[in-house]
Amino acid sequence: MEENLKQLETITMEDNFWNNSKKSSEILGKIKSTKNKITLYNKIKDEIKELKEYTELVELENDKNSIEEIVKNTYKIQNELEKFELETFLSGKYDKNNAIVTLHPGAGGTESQDWAEMLYRMYTKWAIKNEFQIKELDCLEGEEAGIKSVTFEIIGENAYGYMKCEKGVHRLVRISPFDAGGRRHTSFASLEVLPEITEDIELDINPEDIKMDVYRASGAGGQHINKTSSAVRLTHIPTNIVVACQSERSQFQNKDTAMKMLKSKLLDLKEKEKKDTIAELKGEQRDIAWGSQIRSYVFCPYTLVKDHRTNFEVGNVEAVMDGEINNFMEAFLKLSSNKE
Repeated sequence: MEENLKQLETITMEDNFWNNSKKSSEILGKIKSTKNKITLYNKIKDEIKELKEYTELVELENDKNSIEEIVKNTYKIQNELEKFELETFLSGKYDKNNAIVTLHPGAGGTESQDWAEMLYRMYTKWAIKNEFQIKELDCLEGEEAGIKSVTFEIIGENAYGYMKCEKGVHRLVRISPFDAGGRRHTSFASLEVLPEITEDIELDINPEDIKMDVYRASGAGGQHINKTSSAVRLTHIPTNIVVACQSERSQFQNKDTAMKMLKSKLLDLKEKEKKDTIAELKGEQRDIAWGSQIRSYVFCPYTLVKDHRTNFEVGNVEAVMDGEINNFMEAFLKLSSNKE
């Protein structure tokens, strides 16, 4: 009898624990994340040990091919160490989540629209190099060149943790390819980053507060996607937040994705709920113009990319535009960690 009571007590305690789905999911997520870090640490540790032993053997043989292999593996381990160090700074509440990213060009028409497209290409290359998936959700192309706006999702562990470092206004200085006089132009584009809402995050939305509009998708996707009103635009009436998705083939799928985007934006407001009004929240956003940039990309008269928050800078602009931005992220995460 006593044994049965103990079993019943144990079962009751387990039920109470697991019924709290949000808490249990957070704990399981932290356990998984910790296990992944330990696994990666042990992997790098073993690789260093093996490389050291192999180096000792090669020193005796002095084989050129083996030396080149050692150098190649050294760079590989160095990159793994830098990535591991970077991940140790990702401890925010939503850092592990996917990231929903929106790019908006500033004033300047074709110039800034082209700059927004260049940034989109840069982040796409960064995502691929760092083994993230990227999915375009909504895109409005410019009349002559570039994009008027684009929303895309970066999918993978810690995607939001990395991409939150990029939130803000980005400034470009270059000789314009659209100026017949070959003059130097300055363009701006802003980047908004939000974490994707997962099932363990509770956020109630009144269906009556949402207005849904459907329209024909404008992007590529075959005959079906362009001949039916499959694209969806959702407006949250109380906050006037608008999101849109046209990347999926069906209206239902686009609505589901748009709801994720809307929830992410509402969560961002909820995190700032100490503010009195939404107008105040919008007041925090800097203008997409001079003096508000977080980073400058200079192509002329010299080449330099400089982050104005950390003062970290790189002279190789082409490498940065090819997605080599981890050093900028690391500098920002270190600075943020020190402030905390």
